[in-house]
Amino acid sequence: MKLTRSLIIIFTIILLCNVVAAGDEFHRPLTFAQASDLAVSASIDLRSEYEGLRIRRNAWTLGMRSYLPRMSLTAQENDRLQAIGADSFIKNFSINMDQLLWDGGRLAMSRKLERMELDLYGSRLDRMADEISESALFTYRSILSARTIIAIRETALESLEEQLRILEKEVELGLALALDLAEAELTLAESRMEIILLESDLAEMEKQFADMLDLAELPELAERIDIHRSTVLPSVQAAVSLAEEKNPDLAEARFSITRRQAEYKFSSRTWIPSFRVNGSFGITGKQYPLTRHTWSVGITIEFANPWLQNNLAFQTGWESSSDRTANLQNSASPLPDPAASLGRRQAGLLLNLEKEKYELAFERMGRLTQRAVERCRLADRRRSLAVAAIEMAARRYSIEEVRLDLGHITRLELMQAYIACTEREVMAVESAIALMDAERDLERLLDLKPGELAIFARAITLNGDAL
Repeated sequence: MKLTRSLIIIFTIILLCNVVAAGDEFHRPLTFAQASDLAVSASIDLRSEYEGLRIRRNAWTLGMRSYLPRMSLTAQENDRLQAIGADSFIKNFSINMDQLLWDGGRLAMSRKLERMELDLYGSRLDRMADEISESALFTYRSILSARTIIAIRETALESLEEQLRILEKEVELGLALALDLAEAELTLAESRMEIILLESDLAEMEKQFADMLDLAELPELAERIDIHRSTVLPSVQAAVSLAEEKNPDLAEARFSITRRQAEYKFSSRTWIPSFRVNGSFGITGKQYPLTRHTWSVGITIEFANPWLQNNLAFQTGWESSSDRTANLQNSASPLPDPAASLGRRQAGLLLNLEKEKYELAFERMGRLTQRAVERCRLADRRRSLAVAAIEMAARRYSIEEVRLDLGHITRLELMQAYIACTEREVMAVESAIALMDAERDLERLLDLKPGELAIFARAITLNGDAL
């Protein structure tokens, strides 16, 4: 009893720990990789397609039955009552077997083609999953951008409201024009309206993102926008080499070539004959127990090609213990399907077409990868310039404050200078997002997961292929 009670307590503790761990996992800040996985797992259509693929693969596995003998059982009773002559009551039970010995490898090649089709369909489903993942990552980055820009706008609005209160005092004291105050109030109204619109768009994006991840509410986002983060890129040569090896488009093109080669090889084997062996054993008689037995065994040779279809069958056997039988039969059909003779030529043309497509895609992939690396460099440069523009705008604003103290400008002009400084911050955020987009495009070309570009670049650097 004590042992049972202890086991129940231990089981309860483990269950509670699992519940708490599951809760922590749900409330854990969401990373890019987790968002990608959640979006893929939440897609009902994708799950259905994968389940259909699993069923088709199981059906292909069960297709191994084609290599095994085909058995059949027959039971028959034939009763005949005749007005003239003796009545007959015949009972017959038999077992029949048919086994393919050799078909020139056509069955194996057919199954190989089916397997290739399933693998190709699986790769296409993986591409569909990648598209869903990329859609989630794009929404994630858009939410980060919107939140950061709203935070910048709200901070700027607080500062402008403080300047507006000072401007109102200046107008009361006759140190500023009422026209400047009206224009400043209009500027603040526009800023508030812009923030409201941004918040509305952000709320819609967050709702769509939560629905995309199949979550009741959007958790905290772990990723942040760092405008000071510089990209780490591999060399062009290393990137091109990895793209030529791992790019999903090229991998699918290579797979298509392999499939066309198998089809071409399959079409060239139509002349090879197939051999089948068959046999049967039966017992027969007029009444039970049945005493008369028969058995037979035979071989069938079949030639099937577009110019001639010929079946040659030989069978021999015993009926009871004294009677022997033998049967030889041949049937031929000339020119059954002459148009099928062009199948091999057509398969060769399709094979050559796939090879040409692959060569073009291979060359194009090198150029795309090179441009993607260059695009990342340019995006990083724009980000760096945008950060430098913030510093210059901040110095400009400091100068404007001095000029305001000297009476060279109005407070409205100072507010406009602050707005210009804020716009530089927004541009820096947009530049950082553009860099993240460019890096993700390059990662997709290299078949890398989110965030693996820097890891790959550092690994190349450690191996002596520094940028």
